[in-house]
Amino acid sequence: MNPNGSLRKLLGSRLFRTGVPFLVFVVGGSYFLQQFASIRYDFRQGKRLSKEEAESMGLKQVDVKVVTQEIFKDIEKGDLDTWQNIRGPRPWEDSKTFQAAERQRARQSDEQKQS
Repeated sequence: MNPNGSLRKLLGSRLFRTGVPFLVFVVGGSYFLQQFASIRYDFRQGKRLSKEEAESMGLKQVDVKVVTQEIFKDIEKGDLDTWQNIRGPRPWEDSKTFQAAERQRARQSDEQKQS
């Protein structure tokens, strides 16, 4: 039996040409996919900074409750009874002519209110 001939027969077989690359692809793919998935989870569990570390880096921590209360006070100052809904131009409308028409309507309504 010729060892060179059996190796040539093995390399020429359909199983070796299609099956072995398929198995390498499946097994290797699952290994590399596992590595990439673990990277995703490693970065998801990021380390949080403590107040001292943040201050040493020059970062200031803002109290969310104070900021929210300031925004709420600004909203309360606004006049909610006399607001006006302003419609923007539609995509098929020319914005310049639409704005000119809106300004004209605003002037007319102001003149009617004054008289």
